[in-house]
Amino acid sequence: MVNIVFNASRLLLMLVLLISSVGITRAQENTIPVKVFIGAMFEIGANSGDKAGEFQHWYERYWRNAQPIKVRGASGPVWCNQDGVCGAVLGMGKVRSSSSLQAILLSDRFDFSKAYFMLSGVAGAPPTKATIGSVIWADWLVDYDLGHRWAAEEGRPGAPTFMPRKGYEDIRVIKLNPQLVDWAMVLTKDTPLLDSAAAKSYRARYPQAIARGGPFVGVGTHFTGDCFFHGPGLSAQAQYMAKLYGVDDYTVTEMEGVALAYVIRQLYGIDRVMALRTVVNFDQGSPGETTLEHLDPAPGKTAGGFAESVENEARVGERVVDYIVTHWNEWKNGIPARQS
Repeated sequence: MVNIVFNASRLLLMLVLLISSVGITRAQENTIPVKVFIGAMFEIGANSGDKAGEFQHWYERYWRNAQPIKVRGASGPVWCNQDGVCGAVLGMGKVRSSSSLQAILLSDRFDFSKAYFMLSGVAGAPPTKATIGSVIWADWLVDYDLGHRWAAEEGRPGAPTFMPRKGYEDIRVIKLNPQLVDWAMVLTKDTPLLDSAAAKSYRARYPQAIARGGPFVGVGTHFTGDCFFHGPGLSAQAQYMAKLYGVDDYTVTEMEGVALAYVIRQLYGIDRVMALRTVVNFDQGSPGETTLEHLDPAPGKTAGGFAESVENEARVGERVVDYIVTHWNEWKNGIPARQS
C-alpha cells in the first residue's frame, strides 16, 4: 500500500513537472526578442493618415501590419514587427511615461535582455543652441525638478534661485554611453532634413545665428522637467544647473528622458539607451516679445515647422534602428568598435 501511494505521488509530481515544462516552453515561444524599442510620448490622433505627433512616423515605418499587444499598466499597446523592432506611446510627463515603460519592461511578452532603446519626442531649445527642425541626440539627461527653488525677490539680487537637494545625486543626472552617442552621430549627421517657409519666417525674429540657421543633427544635454519653463531668466538658470552638475550646456528641454532612462538602467543598465529629440519651439521669446506673449502667442505668431520636425526625427532615428537590425550579429552582444 505504501509503494502504491509512493508511486502515485511520483506520477503526480512527474505530471505536474511535465505540464509546467510545456507551459514554460509555450511562454518562451510567445516571448518576443526585442532588438530595438522605440518609445514616443504622445500621438495627436490616429497612428496613420492624419496629423502626425511623435509616434505616427515610427508606426508608418515599422508597424503598419503589426497587431497591438496590450500590456497591463502601460498607457498604450506595444507594436512589434518581424525584425524585432518594437515601440509604444508611453504618455507625457515623468510619472506617466516611466510607469508605462516599467510595465512593458516587466511584461513576460518581451525579452529585452539584448534590446537597444530609443527615447523619442519633441522638445524646446534655447535659441543659442539649436533651431526649429533640428534633431538632437542626448549625451546627458538631467532632471530639472529635483532641488529647492524660491522667488527671486526672496534671495540675493541677481543670484540663482535654485539649490540642489541632497540625496538625488544618482538620479538627477544620467550620462549616456559615449560610444553609442558617437555611433548615432556618425550614422545620422548627414541626414537630409525638412524645413518650411513658416519655420524660416519664425526663426527670422531671433538674432542668434544658430536660431536663424537651418535645422541640423547635433548632440547636447537634454533637460527633463514636468514644468514647461519659459523665458531667458529660467533658461539662464537651467544653464547654471548644467554647470553646477558638471554636464554640457543644455540644448533641449523635454519632459520624460531622465525618468525613462532611470527605469531602463534599473532593469537592464544604461549602455544601450539613446535619447533623441526634435526641436519644435524656442524656450524663450524673441527681442521685444515678453515671456507671457511667447508662452501664449497671438494667432499667427506661433512657431511653424512642427510637421517637418517630427518627420526629421524619424528620418534621423530610423538610420540607427535599421543599421542595428541589419547588423544584428555584430550588435546583439554589445556595441561594436567603430572603424575610424
